[in-house]
Amino acid sequence: MKLLEALTEVPSLKDEELDVIGELISNMYGALEVDKMVKEGTPKKEALNTFMKRVLGAIDQ
Repeated sequence: MKLLEALTEVPSLKDEELDVIGELISNMYGALEVDKMVKEGTPKKEALNTFMKRVLGAIDQ
């Protein structure tokens, strides 16, 4: 994520603030991905579960 990388160069931002910004970006991306799957016909519950599996898989790496 180039935006988050650029934000890490801003000296006035604290680590905690960067964590919150990263979390917000991640949540928005997740919402967009789930919305896209639902619009393509995936049931909402399945779309949410699919996305969470990807998130948990990324955490395990």
